[in-house]
Amino acid sequence: MRRLLIMLFLLLVLGLHTSAAQTAQKKGAPAAANQKKTATQKLAKLIEPWPTPDVIQTRKTDAERRALFQSADPLVFTIESDFGAVNKDRNPESTQQFPALLKVAGAGGQPASFPIKIGARGHVRRMSQTCNFVPLRLEFPEDGLKGTPFEGRSETLKLVTHCQNSKESDQYVLREFLAYKISNIMLERSFRARLATVTYVDSKNSKTLMTRNGVLLEDDGDVARRLGGRTVTVERLVFKDLEIEPLTQLMVFEFMLGNTDFSIFALHNVVLVQTPDNKIHPVPYDFDMSGLVRPPYAAGDRRLGLKSVEERLYRGPCRTKEELDAVFAKFKAKKDEVLSAINTQAGLETEPRREMVSYLNEFYSTLDRPGSVKRFFIDGCKTAM
Repeated sequence: MRRLLIMLFLLLVLGLHTSAAQTAQKKGAPAAANQKKTATQKLAKLIEPWPTPDVIQTRKTDAERRALFQSADPLVFTIESDFGAVNKDRNPESTQQFPALLKVAGAGGQPASFPIKIGARGHVRRMSQTCNFVPLRLEFPEDGLKGTPFEGRSETLKLVTHCQNSKESDQYVLREFLAYKISNIMLERSFRARLATVTYVDSKNSKTLMTRNGVLLEDDGDVARRLGGRTVTVERLVFKDLEIEPLTQLMVFEFMLGNTDFSIFALHNVVLVQTPDNKIHPVPYDFDMSGLVRPPYAAGDRRLGLKSVEERLYRGPCRTKEELDAVFAKFKAKKDEVLSAINTQAGLETEPRREMVSYLNEFYSTLDRPGSVKRFFIDGCKTAM
């Protein structure tokens, strides 16, 4: 935290001593000035005053009680929109939104419907060569949600969608949902996820296009409020800026999943939550590019020397064997619960179930082999982010 405050101070000083005349002389100066201003604003949030403890507790309670996450049953709903236009929006920089109508059972099972806006999101899954159906972001209205599963929601929710219109693609959605479920078991700080059965209807002709599995993800802000904190957007954090025990646990969890598609340093697939004690906690999401989920488009990261997405790599801080053993003990204690989540997941077919269980058993076997622990976690650790 001290390093971050020094960074903030230096940015503020630099901004005060950079004259408008000097800036105007440089090509592209307005963009550079805006970038500097944005970076300063992001760092400044770290030292914003906190509300009173009772306000923080009220926000925490509200987030915990979101209607969407009070049931573990798959949520059945319909989205009607111009999906031909939605699925043509493949530019990862685009923030275009499209009008849609969401239909869901409300209080007492009565049908409810309300207008929303939807838009494509993501990077790899948004590319046309990867998926023929894009992941979605749903933006909700302020009113009209009372008595529905979306009552008291935050403004937007991410919807993990199928990649291809096939039953096989539905299995990968279930696999990623289980990755979130395992994160809830293994980590003190994680995203809540609600499995869904989504019917997509073309608004141009009212034709039903398909019904597929989906996953609704908890809003970033709700994650932070539920954890008694706030989100901060600060890049270039290193290991020493974070609490070592939760960081190690997170990195072992990512190793467990066989996931390397994340970066705390670059804020990729990680949300940072700051708590009133000025500690910063990384909360991971987006696990499709992991060995546990392994959809057809997932590949090993060649930059990290991985030839297959199923290869594991520990990307966490260096710890002693004794420190690692304490972390491993927590994972071993939850083994039965983790495997039970997979073995009892409705809709998961025999072969995907077998693959997931086998892959996780390999992880637990690694923890029991001193030579493997030394190779992966001690010899292969990172001294810095």
